[in-house]
Amino acid sequence: MANSKNLTSISSAIIGIALMAAGAGVAYAANAPQDQQHDRQESNVTSEMQAKDLPPKGARAVVNVSPNPTSERGQEVTLTGHCGGGKELRGFISGMGGKPVLENIEIVNSDPNGFEAKATLREEVGNGVGPVFVDCGDEVGVTLLVTHV
Repeated sequence: MANSKNLTSISSAIIGIALMAAGAGVAYAANAPQDQQHDRQESNVTSEMQAKDLPPKGARAVVNVSPNPTSERGQEVTLTGHCGGGKELRGFISGMGGKPVLENIEIVNSDPNGFEAKATLREEVGNGVGPVFVDCGDEVGVTLLVTHV
């Protein structure tokens, strides 16, 4: 029971960070340049200003799932990405509400600058969209896995 509460707390924290990162991305997109002249001015941005365009600290890890969308239950997928400055790859969480989307997750390469893992789509999964989180300690990342089974 305690493990379930811990997983729920971790999932809630990761979702919160992911939503903050998504909000930062939306805010950035809303302020995107509207014309060519403004584009040229933007190309002269200093590195200090570029640092402001990064996702918030704690939400800089990146995870990708391939293939995405998936097309059959039990299908093998590859998880790749980087820890966005995080020190170590700790693991992956998939799905919500105690119903994981992926199982048999095996880390092939744990390099925080470019990791790779293999997993299989659970047999019980239906059509839909589910989150896949990467935990890199002080940085997390999330992507959505689309299933058409």
